[in-house]
Amino acid sequence: MPKDFITLADWSAEELLALLDRAREFKELRQQSKEHQTLPGRVLAMFFEKPSLRTHVTFEAGMTQLGGHAILLRPEQIGIGTRESPQDVVSNLSRWVDGLVARTFSHALVEELARVAHIPVINGLTDLLHPCQVMADFQTIAEKCELKTAAIAYLGDGNNMANSLILGASVLGLELRLATPASHRPALRVRRRADELAAASGAKIGRSEDPAEAVGGANFVYTATWTSRGQEDERELRKKIFHPYQLNEELLGQSEDAYAMHCLPAHRGEEITDEVLDGDRSLVLVQAENRLHAQKAVLERLLGPSR
Repeated sequence: MPKDFITLADWSAEELLALLDRAREFKELRQQSKEHQTLPGRVLAMFFEKPSLRTHVTFEAGMTQLGGHAILLRPEQIGIGTRESPQDVVSNLSRWVDGLVARTFSHALVEELARVAHIPVINGLTDLLHPCQVMADFQTIAEKCELKTAAIAYLGDGNNMANSLILGASVLGLELRLATPASHRPALRVRRRADELAAASGAKIGRSEDPAEAVGGANFVYTATWTSRGQEDERELRKKIFHPYQLNEELLGQSEDAYAMHCLPAHRGEEITDEVLDGDRSLVLVQAENRLHAQKAVLERLLGPSR
Protein backbone atom coordinates (compact mmCIF):
# COMPACT_ATOMS: atom_id res chain seq x y z
CA MET A 1 0.00 0.00 0.00
CA PRO A 2 1.36 3.47 -0.84
CA LYS A 3 2.39 5.64 2.10
CA ASP A 4 0.84 8.74 0.54
CA PHE A 5 -2.23 9.80 -1.46
CA ILE A 6 -0.71 12.04 -4.13
CA THR A 7 -2.09 10.52 -7.32
CA LEU A 8 -4.58 7.77 -8.04
CA ALA A 9 -1.99 6.27 -10.39
CA ASP A 10 -0.01 5.10 -7.32
CA TRP A 11 -2.89 2.90 -6.15
CA SER A 12 -4.22 -0.35 -7.55
CA ALA A 13 -7.81 -0.88 -8.63
CA GLU A 14 -8.34 -3.20 -5.68
CA GLU A 15 -7.06 -0.59 -3.23
CA LEU A 16 -9.22 2.19 -4.67
CA LEU A 17 -12.32 -0.01 -4.68
CA ALA A 18 -11.66 -0.93 -1.04
CA LEU A 19 -11.50 2.78 -0.19
CA LEU A 20 -14.80 3.36 -2.00
CA ASP A 21 -16.42 0.49 -0.08
CA ARG A 22 -15.24 2.00 3.19
CA ALA A 23 -16.48 5.44 2.13
CA ARG A 24 -19.92 3.91 1.53
CA GLU A 25 -19.82 2.38 5.01
CA PHE A 26 -18.83 5.72 6.54
CA LYS A 27 -21.77 7.41 4.82
CA GLU A 28 -24.17 4.79 6.14
CA LEU A 29 -22.79 5.14 9.67
CA ARG A 30 -23.15 8.91 9.47
CA GLN A 31 -26.74 8.62 8.25
CA GLN A 32 -27.49 6.27 11.17
CA SER A 33 -25.83 8.67 13.65
CA LYS A 34 -23.45 5.91 14.71
CA GLU A 35 -20.03 6.87 16.04
CA HIS A 36 -17.06 5.61 14.08
CA GLN A 37 -14.02 7.00 15.88
CA THR A 38 -11.26 4.87 14.40
CA LEU A 39 -8.54 7.55 14.68
CA PRO A 40 -8.61 8.59 18.37
CA GLY A 41 -5.72 10.85 19.27
CA ARG A 42 -4.51 11.19 15.69
CA VAL A 43 -3.58 14.70 14.49
CA LEU A 44 -3.71 15.95 10.91
CA ALA A 45 -1.91 19.10 9.75
CA MET A 46 -3.48 20.93 6.79
CA PHE A 47 -1.26 23.26 4.74
CA PHE A 48 -3.35 25.37 2.36
CA GLU A 49 -1.87 27.80 -0.16
CA LYS A 50 -5.23 28.12 -1.93
CA PRO A 51 -8.63 29.14 -0.57
CA SER A 52 -10.87 26.22 0.29
CA LEU A 53 -14.40 25.44 1.40
CA ARG A 54 -14.97 21.74 0.70
CA THR A 55 -11.43 20.45 1.23
CA HIS A 56 -10.91 22.36 4.47
CA VAL A 57 -14.27 21.60 6.07
CA THR A 58 -14.45 17.95 5.03
CA PHE A 59 -10.94 17.09 6.23
CA GLU A 60 -11.37 18.91 9.53
CA ALA A 61 -14.87 17.54 10.12
CA GLY A 62 -13.71 14.12 9.03
CA MET A 63 -10.87 14.03 11.53
CA THR A 64 -13.23 15.15 14.31
CA GLN A 65 -15.78 12.47 13.43
CA LEU A 66 -13.00 9.85 13.40
CA GLY A 67 -11.95 10.93 16.90
CA GLY A 68 -8.88 12.90 15.87
CA HIS A 69 -7.98 16.56 15.40
CA ALA A 70 -6.94 18.81 12.51
CA ILE A 71 -4.69 21.88 12.52
CA LEU A 72 -4.88 24.49 9.74
CA LEU A 73 -1.52 25.91 8.61
CA ARG A 74 -1.60 29.06 6.49
CA PRO A 75 1.17 29.84 3.99
CA GLU A 76 1.99 33.23 5.56
CA GLN A 77 2.34 31.48 8.91
CA ILE A 78 4.65 28.71 7.66
CA GLY A 79 6.57 30.40 4.87
CA ILE A 80 7.58 27.33 2.90
CA GLY A 81 10.43 28.30 0.60
CA THR A 82 10.96 31.67 2.27
CA ARG A 83 11.04 31.30 6.04
CA GLU A 84 11.93 27.61 5.94
CA SER A 85 12.66 25.00 3.30
CA PRO A 86 10.00 22.38 2.47
CA GLN A 87 12.32 19.73 3.89
CA ASP A 88 12.69 21.49 7.23
CA VAL A 89 8.97 22.16 7.54
CA VAL A 90 7.86 18.61 6.85
CA SER A 91 10.69 17.11 8.91
CA ASN A 92 9.39 19.05 11.90
CA LEU A 93 5.77 18.16 11.21
CA SER A 94 6.72 14.48 10.99
CA ARG A 95 7.71 14.60 14.68
CA TRP A 96 4.48 16.25 15.85
CA VAL A 97 1.53 15.04 13.79
CA ASP A 98 0.33 11.86 12.12
CA GLY A 99 -0.44 13.14 8.63
CA LEU A 100 -0.38 16.16 6.33
CA VAL A 101 -2.86 17.45 3.76
CA ALA A 102 -1.22 19.85 1.29
CA ARG A 103 -3.26 22.08 -1.04
CA THR A 104 -0.77 23.93 -3.23
CA PHE A 105 -0.21 25.47 -6.61
CA SER A 106 2.89 23.41 -7.38
CA HIS A 107 2.46 19.65 -7.72
CA ALA A 108 6.23 19.28 -7.39
CA LEU A 109 6.01 20.79 -3.90
CA VAL A 110 3.55 18.12 -2.75
CA GLU A 111 5.77 15.43 -4.26
CA GLU A 112 8.76 16.88 -2.41
CA LEU A 113 6.87 16.99 0.89
CA ALA A 114 5.84 13.36 0.45
CA ARG A 115 9.38 12.30 -0.43
CA VAL A 116 10.87 13.82 2.73
CA ALA A 117 8.03 13.24 5.21
CA HIS A 118 7.94 10.29 7.58
CA ILE A 119 4.17 10.69 7.80
CA PRO A 120 1.51 10.21 5.10
CA VAL A 121 0.97 13.19 2.79
CA ILE A 122 -2.39 13.67 1.09
CA ASN A 123 -2.83 15.80 -2.02
CA GLY A 124 -5.65 18.22 -1.21
CA LEU A 125 -5.33 19.74 -4.71
CA THR A 126 -2.51 20.99 -6.90
CA ASP A 127 -2.53 22.64 -10.29
CA LEU A 128 -1.94 19.17 -11.76
CA LEU A 129 -4.18 16.81 -9.77
CA HIS A 130 -7.16 16.62 -7.40
CA PRO A 131 -7.44 12.93 -6.42
CA CYS A 132 -9.66 13.40 -3.36
CA GLN A 133 -12.38 14.99 -5.47
CA VAL A 134 -12.33 12.09 -7.92
CA MET A 135 -12.76 9.56 -5.12
CA ALA A 136 -15.90 11.42 -4.06
CA ASP A 137 -17.02 11.52 -7.69
CA PHE A 138 -16.58 7.78 -8.11
CA GLN A 139 -18.47 7.19 -4.86
CA THR A 140 -21.30 9.35 -6.22
CA ILE A 141 -21.40 7.46 -9.51
CA ALA A 142 -21.33 4.10 -7.70
CA GLU A 143 -24.45 5.15 -5.80
CA LYS A 144 -26.31 5.36 -9.12
CA CYS A 145 -24.93 2.39 -11.06
CA GLU A 146 -22.18 -0.19 -11.21
CA LEU A 147 -18.96 1.77 -11.72
CA LYS A 148 -17.74 -0.55 -14.47
CA THR A 149 -20.90 0.08 -16.51
CA ALA A 150 -20.80 3.88 -16.28
CA ALA A 151 -20.03 6.02 -19.31
CA ILE A 152 -18.62 9.34 -18.08
CA ALA A 153 -18.23 12.43 -20.24
CA TYR A 154 -16.00 15.33 -19.22
CA LEU A 155 -16.31 18.73 -20.91
CA GLY A 156 -14.11 21.81 -20.92
CA ASP A 157 -10.62 22.53 -19.69
CA GLY A 158 -8.03 19.76 -19.49
CA ASN A 159 -7.21 20.89 -15.96
CA ASN A 160 -6.44 19.11 -12.68
CA MET A 161 -9.93 17.60 -12.64
CA ALA A 162 -9.59 16.19 -16.14
CA ASN A 163 -6.12 14.90 -15.25
CA SER A 164 -7.38 13.14 -12.13
CA LEU A 165 -10.46 11.67 -13.80
CA ILE A 166 -8.37 10.22 -16.62
CA LEU A 167 -5.95 8.60 -14.17
CA GLY A 168 -8.72 7.25 -11.93
CA ALA A 169 -10.70 5.87 -14.87
CA SER A 170 -7.56 4.29 -16.29
CA VAL A 171 -6.73 2.51 -13.02
CA LEU A 172 -10.29 1.21 -12.54
CA GLY A 173 -10.96 0.27 -16.16
CA LEU A 174 -13.81 2.74 -16.72
CA GLU A 175 -15.20 4.47 -19.80
CA LEU A 176 -14.32 8.17 -19.89
CA ARG A 177 -14.91 10.50 -22.81
CA LEU A 178 -12.99 13.76 -22.72
CA ALA A 179 -14.10 16.70 -24.85
CA THR A 180 -11.61 19.57 -24.66
CA PRO A 181 -10.28 22.15 -27.10
CA ALA A 182 -7.04 21.07 -28.76
CA SER A 183 -5.33 23.99 -27.01
CA HIS A 184 -6.38 22.81 -23.54
CA ARG A 185 -5.95 19.05 -23.40
CA PRO A 186 -5.00 17.18 -20.22
CA ALA A 187 -1.29 17.29 -19.36
CA LEU A 188 0.91 15.19 -21.65
CA ARG A 189 2.57 13.37 -18.74
CA VAL A 190 -0.87 12.43 -17.45
CA ARG A 191 -2.09 11.24 -20.85
CA ARG A 192 0.96 9.04 -21.27
CA ARG A 193 0.59 7.50 -17.81
CA ALA A 194 -3.14 6.99 -18.38
CA ASP A 195 -2.43 5.16 -21.63
CA GLU A 196 -0.14 2.76 -19.76
CA LEU A 197 -2.73 2.15 -17.04
CA ALA A 198 -5.60 1.76 -19.51
CA ALA A 199 -3.67 -0.84 -21.49
CA ALA A 200 -3.53 -2.96 -18.33
CA SER A 201 -7.07 -2.30 -17.03
CA GLY A 202 -9.03 -2.22 -20.27
CA ALA A 203 -10.27 1.31 -19.67
CA LYS A 204 -11.88 3.09 -22.60
CA ILE A 205 -10.52 6.63 -22.72
CA GLY A 206 -11.92 8.69 -25.59
CA ARG A 207 -10.66 12.13 -26.56
CA SER A 208 -12.24 14.60 -28.94
CA GLU A 209 -13.03 18.28 -29.41
CA ASP A 210 -16.78 17.67 -29.87
CA PRO A 211 -18.84 17.99 -26.65
CA ALA A 212 -22.00 16.55 -28.23
CA GLU A 213 -20.10 13.45 -29.31
CA ALA A 214 -18.82 12.93 -25.77
CA VAL A 215 -22.23 13.44 -24.15
CA GLY A 216 -24.24 11.22 -26.50
CA GLY A 217 -25.17 8.07 -24.61
CA ALA A 218 -23.21 9.05 -21.49
CA ASN A 219 -24.60 8.31 -18.03
CA PHE A 220 -22.75 11.15 -16.29
CA VAL A 221 -21.67 14.52 -17.73
CA TYR A 222 -18.96 16.31 -15.78
CA THR A 223 -17.63 19.83 -16.02
CA ALA A 224 -15.39 22.10 -13.96
CA THR A 225 -14.49 25.76 -13.81
CA TRP A 226 -12.87 27.22 -16.91
CA THR A 227 -10.75 29.66 -14.92
CA SER A 228 -8.83 28.39 -11.92
CA ARG A 229 -7.08 30.50 -9.31
CA GLY A 230 -4.04 32.20 -10.85
CA GLN A 231 -5.67 32.34 -14.31
CA GLU A 232 -7.90 35.35 -13.69
CA ASP A 233 -6.15 37.43 -16.38
CA GLU A 234 -7.20 34.81 -18.96
CA ARG A 235 -10.86 34.68 -17.94
CA GLU A 236 -12.40 36.54 -20.89
CA LEU A 237 -10.30 34.60 -23.41
CA ARG A 238 -11.18 31.31 -21.73
CA LYS A 239 -14.90 32.14 -21.83
CA LYS A 240 -14.66 32.45 -25.62
CA ILE A 241 -12.60 29.28 -26.06
CA PHE A 242 -14.78 27.11 -23.85
CA HIS A 243 -18.23 28.51 -24.66
CA PRO A 244 -19.15 25.53 -26.91
CA TYR A 245 -18.47 23.25 -23.94
CA GLN A 246 -20.97 24.86 -21.58
CA LEU A 247 -23.05 22.25 -19.75
CA ASN A 248 -26.57 23.50 -20.45
CA GLU A 249 -29.96 21.84 -20.90
CA GLU A 250 -29.49 21.49 -24.66
CA LEU A 251 -26.16 19.71 -24.33
CA LEU A 252 -27.29 17.56 -21.39
CA GLY A 253 -30.27 16.60 -23.55
CA GLN A 254 -27.90 14.77 -25.90
CA SER A 255 -28.16 11.94 -23.36
CA GLU A 256 -31.68 11.28 -22.13
CA ASP A 257 -30.83 9.90 -18.69
CA ALA A 258 -27.47 11.53 -17.93
CA TYR A 259 -26.70 13.09 -14.57
CA ALA A 260 -24.83 16.40 -14.30
CA MET A 261 -21.67 16.64 -12.19
CA HIS A 262 -19.44 19.52 -11.12
CA CYS A 263 -16.62 19.60 -8.56
CA LEU A 264 -17.35 23.20 -7.44
CA PRO A 265 -16.85 26.08 -7.06
CA ALA A 266 -19.01 26.87 -10.09
CA HIS A 267 -19.09 29.99 -12.19
CA ARG A 268 -22.81 29.99 -12.93
CA GLY A 269 -23.61 30.95 -16.49
CA GLU A 270 -20.13 30.04 -17.69
CA GLU A 271 -19.22 26.34 -17.62
CA ILE A 272 -22.67 25.36 -16.31
CA THR A 273 -26.10 26.99 -16.29
CA ASP A 274 -28.31 27.48 -13.26
CA GLU A 275 -30.94 25.19 -14.79
CA VAL A 276 -28.51 22.26 -14.91
CA LEU A 277 -26.65 22.98 -11.67
CA ASP A 278 -29.87 23.25 -9.66
CA GLY A 279 -31.88 20.78 -11.73
CA ASP A 280 -33.30 17.36 -10.95
CA ARG A 281 -30.44 15.61 -12.74
CA SER A 282 -27.70 17.38 -10.78
CA LEU A 283 -25.49 15.34 -8.43
CA VAL A 284 -23.34 18.30 -7.46
CA LEU A 285 -24.31 18.48 -3.79
CA VAL A 286 -24.01 14.71 -3.43
CA GLN A 287 -20.46 14.96 -4.77
CA ALA A 288 -19.72 17.67 -2.22
CA GLU A 289 -21.17 15.56 0.60
CA ASN A 290 -19.19 12.53 -0.47
CA ARG A 291 -15.93 14.44 -0.12
CA LEU A 292 -16.39 13.90 3.62
CA HIS A 293 -16.87 10.16 3.41
CA ALA A 294 -14.28 9.41 0.71
CA GLN A 295 -11.62 11.40 2.56
CA LYS A 296 -12.41 9.68 5.83
CA ALA A 297 -11.70 6.39 4.09
CA VAL A 298 -8.34 7.74 2.91
CA LEU A 299 -7.51 9.13 6.35
CA GLU A 300 -8.34 5.87 8.10
CA ARG A 301 -6.29 3.85 5.62
CA LEU A 302 -3.22 6.09 5.93
CA LEU A 303 -3.38 7.16 9.59
CA GLY A 304 -5.03 4.14 11.19
CA PRO A 305 -3.30 1.67 13.49
CA SER A 306 -3.10 -0.95 10.72
CA ARG A 307 -1.26 1.30 8.28
